[in-house]
Amino acid sequence: MATTSDELVHCVTAPGPDEAATVDVPAAHRAAHRTAVPEPAAHPDLPELAGVEDPRRVAPDDARELTRTLLARLATLEEGTRAYSYVRATLIELNLSLVRFAVRRVGNRREPEEDLIQVGSVGLIKAIDRYDPDHGAEFVTFALPTILGEIRRHFRDATWAVHVPRRLQELRITLAKARDVLFQRLGRAPTVAELAAHLDLSQEEVIEGLAAANGHTAGSLDAPVTESEEDPGPLAQRLGEEDSRYDTVENLIVLKPLVAALPERDRQILSMRFGEELTQSQIGARLGLSQMHVSRLLGRTLKHLRADLTAT
Repeated sequence: MATTSDELVHCVTAPGPDEAATVDVPAAHRAAHRTAVPEPAAHPDLPELAGVEDPRRVAPDDARELTRTLLARLATLEEGTRAYSYVRATLIELNLSLVRFAVRRVGNRREPEEDLIQVGSVGLIKAIDRYDPDHGAEFVTFALPTILGEIRRHFRDATWAVHVPRRLQELRITLAKARDVLFQRLGRAPTVAELAAHLDLSQEEVIEGLAAANGHTAGSLDAPVTESEEDPGPLAQRLGEEDSRYDTVENLIVLKPLVAALPERDRQILSMRFGEELTQSQIGARLGLSQMHVSRLLGRTLKHLRADLTAT
């Protein structure tokens, strides 16, 4: 059962600077069960939070002002103390709406929204840990790119159906951007050669990147094609068809010894008619026979082979 974003930020602990730079959702989840942060309530050392019962219910304007105040206060606290953890957890709760905004901004990526909120919350935690009030930038301006970067990193690293090297993952994104640029410029989809020239890559590298893009998503053969009642069934039942060329191969294998048993002249006629694709008149001229005689010999040979093939 997935941990909700509210549970995550309620329980998250204060990692060190190095830990914050590499934390992932499962790690944050595990940390959640090691040390619980106290519920927001009146704190003797934090008069800024007097009267704030639930940071998630603070109005947006008040949340921005309170965030500014708490970030300045967080910079004065010693990391690892109860007060530091308390202020940090309150800042996370105050700014969860920023995470939800970032999730809506990236759009629907076939990922559960709750999972994306957890990933975005990790980005929010990193932004809080790295923010320096002395730089003068607004926290939202600093935090939003960090949150979006964490979500996009999740898409890049964790949502591929097939494991693909990082180099090819990044090449896929580069190719997608290049195709958009060239489509606007050319008015049509660019060729592999045009993509290679635009990106200063070899055509082999472009083809490799385009092939790697097929590993990003995968569909189930057992999934229905549509939700309609007239749906013909899973995709697996609609793929493939009988290949008549297998029958041709089997016939050739069976015919080989039958043809080898024919008289020399009959084999020559078959070879010239079906191998060299000569006409009956051309065959007759080469063997010194009339076209009528060649027709009778060819018909007799084919009838004999057909009978032997049917008998086997």
